[in-house]
Amino acid sequence: DMLVATTRARSDVPGVVFSGERGAGLTMENIVVSIPPDSVRKPGAVIYPKRNPGNPANEFVALKVEPLDKAGSVDWFRRVAGPKGRLLIFVHGFNSTYEEAVMRFAQISYDTRVNAAPVLFTWPSKGSIFGYLYDRESANFSRRALESLIEQAGKDPRVGEITIMAHSMGSWLAMEALQQVAIRQGKLPEKLRNIVLASPDLDVDVFREQLDEIGPEQARITIFTSQDDRALLVSRRLAGGVQRLGSVDLTQPDVQAAFDKRGIDVVDLTQVRAGDSLNHTKFAESADVVQAIGARLIAGDKVSDTRLSLADTIGATAIGTAQGVGSAIGAAVSVPGAIVSRDERERLGTRLEDVGRNLGGSLQTATGN
Repeated sequence: DMLVATTRARSDVPGVVFSGERGAGLTMENIVVSIPPDSVRKPGAVIYPKRNPGNPANEFVALKVEPLDKAGSVDWFRRVAGPKGRLLIFVHGFNSTYEEAVMRFAQISYDTRVNAAPVLFTWPSKGSIFGYLYDRESANFSRRALESLIEQAGKDPRVGEITIMAHSMGSWLAMEALQQVAIRQGKLPEKLRNIVLASPDLDVDVFREQLDEIGPEQARITIFTSQDDRALLVSRRLAGGVQRLGSVDLTQPDVQAAFDKRGIDVVDLTQVRAGDSLNHTKFAESADVVQAIGARLIAGDKVSDTRLSLADTIGATAIGTAQGVGSAIGAAVSVPGAIVSRDERERLGTRLEDVGRNLGGSLQTATGN
């Protein structure tokens, strides 16, 4: 049972709710997505419907799609939020259709099993490997809307605690929005407890400047990295060779020292294996990772807790300081109908195969192999 806030335009294609085009203003939807039982699905896996209307017994299916106004959004939060009023805002990354963003967030929310009201902020991505520059501009186009969402959540007396989780290019969007909120208000909202950046497609120099603008604050920052992230390798090439935050080399003493100085927790997932051939969504697709994250955060422990580190649990490398992710991140998502038509799903399957082939060629060019 999630709230979707989007800057996308509505789609004219049957079975597709929103397109990759840019819309006017921020639109709210309540979507309920069903998750197949654990007996037919491994944690970390998203099983898309093969045809409409989908089978909730073994596929992810959207059972409800309802437009909401401001009053409806307030009613949704009252119904979904727990007694502590926890809120999780997720910002997806590059090359994500609306349907993919919804289903992936449903999976993350369910598999972490942490009690928070789940809000998906989805921006106009083309859903194409060739749409990188368009997506980048669309993320920039959506920044003010995300700022407004964060500010409203911070001021709402019904909200007790906020976690922002962002993936890939969404990390740049999230940090830009937070930077502007801090500049405008003088600081980040006091209710903001955690900032989680997964495989951030973010220039390391830009990240440093964003932190300087944000200044000292109470939000704990955790970054999930992987040196074998092939998507970020291509992104680095497109960015003129500048290192991406999500693929930094944590074995370098100066890198670790820089994170320690800023009180940032970093978990290196390089040694973790998942179903993603690009190694770009390990945080969500690895059953060990997503369950360990949920278990740590439900218990209120930080990622690098010495009693039982996340690294020990999932075979990763954790670098931590006295700060960590000690609050809730995640949300319980109840069971969801097909918001993807059969033709759209077949098109998506073909597109993903093409992406793998094209990206493989780009990687060979980038690495010289």
